[in-house]
Amino acid sequence: MSELGDGTVGKALDVLDRVASFGRPVRFSELLDDAPYPKATLYRFVQTLTNQRMLAYDADTCTYSPGVRLVRLAHSAWSQSSLAPIARPELERLAADVGETVHLAQLDHAQVLYVDKINPTRPVHMFSDAGKVGPAYCTGIGKTILAYEHPDRVEELIAQQSFHPFTPATLADANSLRAELVEIRAQGHGFDREEHEPSIICIAAPILSRQGRVLGAVSITATTQRLSLAALEKLAPRLHEAADKIGAAVGSWRFPDIDQRPNCNREDRQ
Repeated sequence: MSELGDGTVGKALDVLDRVASFGRPVRFSELLDDAPYPKATLYRFVQTLTNQRMLAYDADTCTYSPGVRLVRLAHSAWSQSSLAPIARPELERLAADVGETVHLAQLDHAQVLYVDKINPTRPVHMFSDAGKVGPAYCTGIGKTILAYEHPDRVEELIAQQSFHPFTPATLADANSLRAELVEIRAQGHGFDREEHEPSIICIAAPILSRQGRVLGAVSITATTQRLSLAALEKLAPRLHEAADKIGAAVGSWRFPDIDQRPNCNREDRQ
């Protein structure tokens, strides 16, 4: 959820997050049960967001859902700020070659944001749809991004992981995660060993800029009924090829490294 300490704007964004988190149109009473605001405060936020077309109200069902203005902004963010438009052709080729589900993800603070997903001819129901945010410490794609993050950031990101035990295979603590990140760097890719969802496994490779900065990761996901981890590892060369092509296509002009960013004066930030 959004930071509540960011004043009115932060609280309004938090309300948008809460509406979106239901994954369906939601009644005001449901929002009230879920939100930390008094009824009058929440109603004021909801009405303002509706007036601004960030939320849509259906009078027939008395429910709220993301509005057309928010959809337009989301589409703009998808096309301008994510890897998805550049990566999509290569993701489609990879999914066609391996016949399994392919994911593209970037880091959103300390979590994984799935920005694209290509299903094969035999799709599998799983959590990781495009637009969803998931844990980094127990997903192959999240651990791979963490492994290639700048060393100065890694400990901060590890400290923000919840280490909730989703399955018996979920990493239990920060030390276990640190050890796996070292292993991922050594072998060049990471695995999900049924750590987030039972029977769901994956192999993930980092997408790196020309300067070696991690931009995201791409993964091949399957079920244990179809493939083993050993079988997934055999797909590593094709996975790395796709990740490298995406990294090359992005170009340093689109996601500049921090040390190459121009100095911004006060007026630029206002």
